[in-house]
Amino acid sequence: MQYLNTDIWFPDVNKASPEGLLAFGGDLSTERLLLAYNSGIFPWFDSEEPILWWSPDPRFVLFPEKLKVSKSMRQVMRNKDYKVTVNKDFRGVIRQCAKMKRNGQGGTWITETMIDAYIKLHELGYAKSIEVWDDDNLIAGLYGIDLNNGVFCGESMFSKESNASKVGFISFIQNTNYKLIDCQVYTNHLESLGAEEISRGTFLEYLNIS
Repeated sequence: MQYLNTDIWFPDVNKASPEGLLAFGGDLSTERLLLAYNSGIFPWFDSEEPILWWSPDPRFVLFPEKLKVSKSMRQVMRNKDYKVTVNKDFRGVIRQCAKMKRNGQGGTWITETMIDAYIKLHELGYAKSIEVWDDDNLIAGLYGIDLNNGVFCGESMFSKESNASKVGFISFIQNTNYKLIDCQVYTNHLESLGAEEISRGTFLEYLNIS
């Protein structure tokens, strides 16, 4: 595993461990983060660890045309008077994601340093949020990175009400022109919506990396 210093670079993703861990160290500067995402790499670590950089193989993704919406979810979307917006409250979404309690995690991986870094990406037009509102209450949302090449790299989502994050995700996918949604690693939640595993090599082809 490669240690990163202040130089902006990453090792070949094929040098990642079987679990997908590629490197550690470096920083969360805008330049490094954009290089990472455009190279098929993302940061994932908790507050007790150094910055860890990952490029898993296989990669978990969703092709928008393969989105699955169950009958029960169609009923939820018809019966619930939720409002879905884009980029209305990025700060609120990422901070709510940071507060979410998740199985198997003792604390959050979305640290204050990471929040600051992604807010900067948002201000530069690279990071996008999807919000779900019940009246004026933010009840669910998700955020990720728009690479401007047809790929959206999802980072995290939260929900305060059952199925509300699914409403936001489904609405986002149904109204998107992206060719691929990067979900990073497997979850039952996203598999139920149609996400699937592809090889890292295939994923890199979608990033236009030969």
